[in-house]
Amino acid sequence: MAQSKTLQDLFSETLKDIYYAEKQILKALPKMAKSAQSEELKAAFLTHQEQTEGQIERLEQVFEMMGKAARGKHCPAIVGIVDEGKEIMEDFAGTDALDAGLLSAAQAVEHYEIARYGTLKTWAAQLGLADAVPLLEATLKEEKETDQLLTRLASADVNKKAA
Repeated sequence: MAQSKTLQDLFSETLKDIYYAEKQILKALPKMAKSAQSEELKAAFLTHQEQTEGQIERLEQVFEMMGKAARGKHCPAIVGIVDEGKEIMEDFAGTDALDAGLLSAAQAVEHYEIARYGTLKTWAAQLGLADAVPLLEATLKEEKETDQLLTRLASADVNKKAA
């Protein structure tokens, strides 16, 4: 008979997934900032790097609440998204389209994170992990704000320059 899996198991596995993802994102952001041509985009990446450090700390708090060690689980989705960003940095280096590509890659990351944190927040509430909900909500809010900032940067200048 197959072992029964629960929402608690799914929550734990998804938490490991996003923890791994955040660690990968933390490694990628300085490279993206260094590659960006726009000073505003560089600043946005560096600001989000600082936020990501805080997001990792919040995830570690959630693991602690659950009595588990904070550890990640390989996440092929984020690896693919980050690899696409690396490809853009290589293929479009020195071109007017580079920043538009970086923004696109960054927004793919943000949308992935928004989906994960929204789900985790909902599951935490369902599982009675009331102390985890505000931690996940704080990160979800930051991810949404970053996505909105990236959209503003793309619309205001970056996409026009690339065109």
